[in-house]
Amino acid sequence: MSEALGYELNEHEVITEDGYVLKLFHHPGTDKRRKPVLLLHGIIDSAETFLVRGKTSLVGALIGAGYSVWSGNVRGSRYGRNHVSLNPDRDKMFWDFSFHEIGHYDLPALIDFVVNKTGHPQVCAIGHSLGNSVFYVLGSTRPEYNDKISVLIALSPVCFIHHVKPPISALALSGPWLSYIFELIGNEEVFGDHTKLKMLLRAIFESDIGYDFFTRGMISQITGSDPEELELDFFPTVLAHYPTGTSRKNLVHLYQGYLLMNFSYFDYGINNMKVYESAFPPKYDLSKVKMRIVLFAGKNDRLSTIPDVKLLYKILPNAEYFIVPHQKLNHVDTVWGRNMAKYLFPHIMKVLDKML
Repeated sequence: MSEALGYELNEHEVITEDGYVLKLFHHPGTDKRRKPVLLLHGIIDSAETFLVRGKTSLVGALIGAGYSVWSGNVRGSRYGRNHVSLNPDRDKMFWDFSFHEIGHYDLPALIDFVVNKTGHPQVCAIGHSLGNSVFYVLGSTRPEYNDKISVLIALSPVCFIHHVKPPISALALSGPWLSYIFELIGNEEVFGDHTKLKMLLRAIFESDIGYDFFTRGMISQITGSDPEELELDFFPTVLAHYPTGTSRKNLVHLYQGYLLMNFSYFDYGINNMKVYESAFPPKYDLSKVKMRIVLFAGKNDRLSTIPDVKLLYKILPNAEYFIVPHQKLNHVDTVWGRNMAKYLFPHIMKVLDKML
């Protein structure tokens, strides 16, 4: 994608402590004064999401402003489906992870690589959706990394999922049954490019009825409707890149946040005593997340609701809170929206420019 747009691109492989091999894409910057920017995608997504609008995407805006842009990928995604010893097609252990491991292992590896490669002691980070949650995991479980992050710009931040409405709440409630079905048929990888589920979705989207259901129904009901920013004829471009793979366990951990009404470690049920020496999983200690965080919320975001973002803002010790002034801004506008150069990017640049 980058080379077709005329952007210089360097590709790196980053190996985590526990052996996962992650692709890290680098677009060199022209302004050496500026700190490097690390981008991190959300669940069932990849680094491609930040470039899906081409030169009007976030990557394009950052390159245009002179920033050195590092687009990370996490384990299980299209560019994180590799390991030094485990085979993702044969070894179920490869898929034994949730967003806890992404925050505890993937993020430190990505941050350390950028710091070592650039010589800058800190990075500026921009995350989308669950790509923010993992920073809260990192800051609470490995607090020494708070000092390596100059600022986290949290787009559509996900942490607490208390105020969502149907169909999201219904999906969360049905999560245990869906997970059980995946487990029965032996699917630990979900939405991977070559999985039966992805092939089924692709066949559905290729039909007029399925395409209409996806664009007008599923996406708008889950993320919030904004047809001016996500025009119907743009969705084939989206579907060429999204969704991509993750683990069943990662989806389980996400819906547990709704069922348990907190932000906690993975709930192993009757095995919690063995893992945690407690009947319930411990909560992440958000008081330890001392990095500067700017939360960017949307009034029309059905997944990252204003009340939930406000709750997170009150708990984080070093956070700011900003409602993007676009009435229909939904959960995916922040990465896929047509006019984010007008509504969103100037506010991002204002935060980043203060980090010089």
